[in-house]
Amino acid sequence: MPDLPADDARRLSLLPCLSGATSLHALPGGITNRNYKAETPRGTFVVRVSDPESSLLAIDRVNEHRNSLAAAYSGAGAPVIDYLEGQGVLVVGFLEGRTWVEEDVRQPDNLPRAAEACRRLHSGPRFASDFNMFEIQARYLRVVRERGFRLPDRYEEFLPTVERMRAAMAVHPEPTVPCNNDLLARNFIDDGERVWIIDYEYSGNNEASFEIANVWSESTLPLELLEPLVTSYWGAHDPAKVARARLWALMSQYGWMLWASIQDAISPIDFDFWTWGLEKYDRAVATFDGPDLERLIDDVTGR
Repeated sequence: MPDLPADDARRLSLLPCLSGATSLHALPGGITNRNYKAETPRGTFVVRVSDPESSLLAIDRVNEHRNSLAAAYSGAGAPVIDYLEGQGVLVVGFLEGRTWVEEDVRQPDNLPRAAEACRRLHSGPRFASDFNMFEIQARYLRVVRERGFRLPDRYEEFLPTVERMRAAMAVHPEPTVPCNNDLLARNFIDDGERVWIIDYEYSGNNEASFEIANVWSESTLPLELLEPLVTSYWGAHDPAKVARARLWALMSQYGWMLWASIQDAISPIDFDFWTWGLEKYDRAVATFDGPDLERLIDDVTGR
């Protein structure tokens, strides 16, 4: 067994499913939590350990557990093995397969596969919580202001435009479906036959167009790949859906900048959150200042 942080070791000792574990090692890649792969007589599991301050990031661990169960039932997510309420520990089955990187998402043949994985999740049981990036962004901004965390240049300048976007997108809202809401490339697992979706920290019922936008934005796909991704999901070309996805991508980039500001201030993890957030924010600014914004707003309102 590896040397673990003392509190992680204490919490893992409370898990009956790890009894007799023959191997336990840290998994790379987590920027909110610590993840461990455990091999046991009962199977191979992934143990996610989180810190209490993640509540500032609008993460509800009880709802994450409930939503992970629903995602597993839908066939989109890994089976849930155990959960320690109040301890920040969730155990899921280890999915054999290859973790995608951004280049995988860029492959034209994989866009329909990612869309199919999303549809599978979206067709499953409703989640116990809702997710709306306009509300999340406002909550993050309150935290940043109250705690004196830093904001990038011009951040608050765009707030009136965000309100215009909110009003425009409320004209023809989509019905909400169970969404992951954090579809970085590494949250797709490809077993060679199908693609799975993992990590339901930010999950909640949301518009499918946000999910599709998030896939496109988080893997920094070029604009020309957004339309085929949207079309793969909806099954037909629809300019209004493409416009809606672009606005949700903009809101995602704008909102996650504040997530990065909070993490930059509070996280013990050795990661450059500020630079990570600025990369998203710079793309948001380019859209706010660019020539397409007014047309996108018109397209989603049907003008």
